[in-house]
Amino acid sequence: MRLYLVDHEQRELLPLRGREADGGEALAIDGTLAGRVYRMMFACAADGADGVRLWVPLLNGMERLGVAGVIASTPVDPDRAHDFVAAGALLADLIVSCSHYSDTIEQVRRRAPMRMAAEMLRAQLPPLTFSTGTTVISGILEPSYDVGGDAFDYAVNGDTAHLALFDAVGHGSGGGMRAVMLAGLALGAYRNARRAGQDLVGTYHHIDEAVRAHDRQGLITGVLAELDQPSGRLQVISAGHPSGLILRDGRVATVLPTPTALPVTMGDLRPPVVVEEALQPGDHVLLYTDGITEARSSRGEAFGVDRLTDFALRALAGELPLPETTRQLVHAILAWQDDTLSDDATLLMLCWNGTGQ
Repeated sequence: MRLYLVDHEQRELLPLRGREADGGEALAIDGTLAGRVYRMMFACAADGADGVRLWVPLLNGMERLGVAGVIASTPVDPDRAHDFVAAGALLADLIVSCSHYSDTIEQVRRRAPMRMAAEMLRAQLPPLTFSTGTTVISGILEPSYDVGGDAFDYAVNGDTAHLALFDAVGHGSGGGMRAVMLAGLALGAYRNARRAGQDLVGTYHHIDEAVRAHDRQGLITGVLAELDQPSGRLQVISAGHPSGLILRDGRVATVLPTPTALPVTMGDLRPPVVVEEALQPGDHVLLYTDGITEARSSRGEAFGVDRLTDFALRALAGELPLPETTRQLVHAILAWQDDTLSDDATLLMLCWNGTGQ
C-alpha cells in the first residue's frame, strides 16, 4: 500500500514515503485514475505492471486528504471494496491525528515555501469540508502560500450551522501581516461570540467591538450566516461584503442583498439588518470574496459575477461532490488570471439537502 497526500493547491497527489526511498512519484489530480478517485471520492481498480491496483480515497468525514494505492496480485472482489474504503478512513484519521504533533504531513503537502502570514492564517482555518448528512459545507482559499486577509469559519451546533467569511483590508502590506492579524482577530471574536450563544446581531457587534479596540483604522468586510437545518431558514448579515448567491435547479434563485451592515470597525455607526431566506432541499449557498470577481485576465477583463455563476452552475450540473466543485471553481479563477492572483480568492459553499430523506 502506498499513501498519497494532496498538496495545498489541490493539483497533485504527493507520496508519503516511509523509510524506504522509493515511495512512488507525484500524481496529477486531473487526468489520472488516482486523481479521479480523489475528485469523485470513490474506490476504483485497474490493472498495472506490478499487479492489480485498487485506488481508495483517504477521507476524514468528507475532508479529502489524498488516496491510497493498494497493490494486489489478484483482482479485488468488488464486495470487499468497502473494507478497503473503511481502512482508508482509519488511515485518514491517523493522518489527521499525526499532523497535530508532527510536521511530516505538512511538509509532504507543500510544493513551495509558505510565507509566515499564510502560515499564521492557515493554522486558524477549519477543515475545508464538513458534512452532517443533511448539510455539506466546503471552503477554499487561494493563493495557498501567500495569503492576505481572507478567512472563513464554520461550525455546526445542534440544529444550527454557522458560517462566516472575512476579508480584511491590507493585502500586501508588510507581507499581508496586518491583514492576517485583523482576520485572525475577527475569527477569534467570531468563535468567542458563537460559543457564548450570541445571535447574528450580537456576534456582529462583538466582532466589531473587538477589532475596533485593537485597530481603529482596520477595516474588514464579511458575511455572517446561520442555517436552521430542520427548516432550511437562512439568516444572513452582509457587512459591506459582495453579495452571496442561492443556486437552485440550475439557476440563480436569489442574490442576497448587500450591504445589510457596515464593515467591521464601523458597526457603531449603523445597526445591522438580518436578511432571511427559505432554502429548498438541494439548494446551494455560494459566498465569495471580491478577489474572485475582480480577478483579471491578461487583457484586463474581470472574472465577474456572471462568469462565477456560470462556472458554479456547470460544476453543480455535473453532480460533483461539493469540495470538488469549490476546487474546480477556484482553479478556473486562477487560470483566468494566469495563476497569479493580485488578491486572495476565497469561496465558501453550503448545500442543504432538507431532511436527508
